[in-house]
Amino acid sequence: MSNRKPTQQEINQALWSACDTFRGVVDPAEYKNYILVFLFLKYLSDIWKDHYEKYKEEYGDDEERIKRRMERERFKLPEDCTFDYLVRHQNDEDIGDQINKILQKIEEANYEKLEGVFRNVDFNSEANLGKTKDRNRRLKNLINDFDKPELNFRPSVIGTEDIIGNAYMFLIERFASDAGKKGGEFYTPNQVSKLLAKLLNPQPGDRICDPAIGSGSLAITVAEEVEGRNYRIYGQESNGSTWALCKMNMFLHGMDAADIRWCDTIQRPELTEGDELMKFDIVTANPPFSLKKWGKSDAKDDQYNRFHRGVPPKSRGDYAFIQHMIEVAYEDTGKVGVIVPHGVLFRSGSEGKIRKKLIQENLLEAVVGLPENLFFGTGIPAAIMIFNKGKEHENVLFIDASEEFETGTRQNRLRDEDIEKIVNTFKQFKGKEKFSYVAQPEEIEENNFNLNIPRYVDTFEPEPEINIKEVQKEIDHLEEELDEIQKEMSNQLEKLGIS
Repeated sequence: MSNRKPTQQEINQALWSACDTFRGVVDPAEYKNYILVFLFLKYLSDIWKDHYEKYKEEYGDDEERIKRRMERERFKLPEDCTFDYLVRHQNDEDIGDQINKILQKIEEANYEKLEGVFRNVDFNSEANLGKTKDRNRRLKNLINDFDKPELNFRPSVIGTEDIIGNAYMFLIERFASDAGKKGGEFYTPNQVSKLLAKLLNPQPGDRICDPAIGSGSLAITVAEEVEGRNYRIYGQESNGSTWALCKMNMFLHGMDAADIRWCDTIQRPELTEGDELMKFDIVTANPPFSLKKWGKSDAKDDQYNRFHRGVPPKSRGDYAFIQHMIEVAYEDTGKVGVIVPHGVLFRSGSEGKIRKKLIQENLLEAVVGLPENLFFGTGIPAAIMIFNKGKEHENVLFIDASEEFETGTRQNRLRDEDIEKIVNTFKQFKGKEKFSYVAQPEEIEENNFNLNIPRYVDTFEPEPEINIKEVQKEIDHLEEELDEIQKEMSNQLEKLGIS
């Protein structure tokens, strides 16, 4: 294999081409697991091989010393559990079963880090990959797709750059785009994540939590806003396959200390300390919009008393996630940034009562209206709500950024200048004509605690005044032109003998 350093674009393209093995056969929401697990296996294998050869060069034939050094590696690979082994055995009849066993052995050898990460993907699945002959052909193609110079992940070749983490994020975004509605369940568009990261402005030493973490893209982007690596990431995810993707995503970004739990955030949160919920400096999430069956029946008896402001309706769990996020933010200093559907801002009933109490407690700092069609799986516009337990004033900033975007083929996109405009307005906390407005608590109360952005930011564009004289002159001119055209047509018809 060539030792030329591949570019990010070459790696991304080679990985996306590898997906051809499954296109038209396996649903994109499903085959992403096979591709991303294989990427992770190739990454582990190349690092293992690179380090082994380094120690071999250093210690010669002293295999015992080499073995001791390899035992201190970040990840351990048992014998015959490498990608090279799969290349040699790609024609075996039981190759799918062999891949499963290799992943199981790797998980057992790295149990503390990788427990359960591979349990949700089956490379010997007839339902997903077809009967034996077809399955073996597809797996052989997959192995060969990854056995390319562009996918040489050895550190001695690609260096220490976060090129593999970037490739993983690239794939997740493409999978989210292809998966349609299901894509929104595991990925927040990168530009939206960047906006939230800058609005929340995490600081060195912060504990950052995403209680609906999906594949981890939002949490990683927020953490990368901190200079250096002085932070801790925490998260919870209810979908087992998505949880596994998140774990691998963290490792590929060098965030091994991230504490990601597979659990239901509302009904069975696992990020606890003693009998209390764990607290964080920054809490951010893109929870499922208006989740049905979120667990209302158990909410009244919640052991953590998260719903003391009110229990949301059983068919809309938005305020269940919001209240959980506020409860786990540090008192006096914690900040919360959450993406919500616009209905959260104005719906009445139990949601209206909860919203009223949050405003009266002076927790809400800003509401940002986003453009439509930003998210995978839904074209509706969403909003960002920023809560701050350390607010030093009583006002709320409203920003209407619904027109700040670049039109895309499938999704619209926030540009860097759009993000900068929103963030600067938030930092200045000032009203700008047709863009932002600072509302005092009395105004919000007068609006019955309705946070619908058009109530505060006036974006109405009056119709331009009509100059009647100019319009009449234009009509007269057009009528003269029409008269000339009709005369010319009559002359031509007369020449042709047509009257």
